[in-house]
Amino acid sequence: MKFAVIGLGSFGANVARTLFERGNEVLAIDRDKDMTEAAKNFTTNSVMTEAAVKENLQALGVQEMDVVVVSLGHQLEASVMTVLYLHELGVKRIVAKALSEDHAKVLEAVGATEVIYPEKDMAIRTALRLSSPDVIEYLPLVSGITIQEIAPPVKFIGKTLKELDLTNKHGLQVIAIKEVISDRITFIPKADFVIKDSDILVIIGEEKRLSKLNPL
Repeated sequence: MKFAVIGLGSFGANVARTLFERGNEVLAIDRDKDMTEAAKNFTTNSVMTEAAVKENLQALGVQEMDVVVVSLGHQLEASVMTVLYLHELGVKRIVAKALSEDHAKVLEAVGATEVIYPEKDMAIRTALRLSSPDVIEYLPLVSGITIQEIAPPVKFIGKTLKELDLTNKHGLQVIAIKEVISDRITFIPKADFVIKDSDILVIIGEEKRLSKLNPL
């Protein structure tokens, strides 16, 4: 796929690097010379220019990209204008980083197809892990639904998934089990799978139901 990443701060640079390492074509854009020079090591092409100028974006061919990521940090006006111009140029998927809910509303109004809050999302994930000691990882999906990696509660140890019957009793589904000792992952484990204290359960369900696992 073809991606453009506009703004090469910590977030933008890491997005660009990861996309490039996964075999995608990546165009990096920033007005800072040092950042664009550094990005040449992990992108297909890196260009120093002012992104909040429609003619600059058009000249770089961003309208041909599958996805454009806008990560302009605290440059609120520049991020809004860049998203607007990308929309006017016909970019189908525009992913923009927002700093606040009001910023997000403006970005969506001018054409962003997806708005993300990296700092807010990470803060929420960290707080949830800290407040629930058994939660190892947390991934929100749609409203109220999450995927969590958890250490099995004591009452789970030695029991099969059939005995636990999480789906019927609690509306939860174990979609994978990581066996730490053997470093093996079992996807959609069978009902006769016996839970060990060294296992990590990957469970999907409503957050409020997942939060009640410990007292089971």
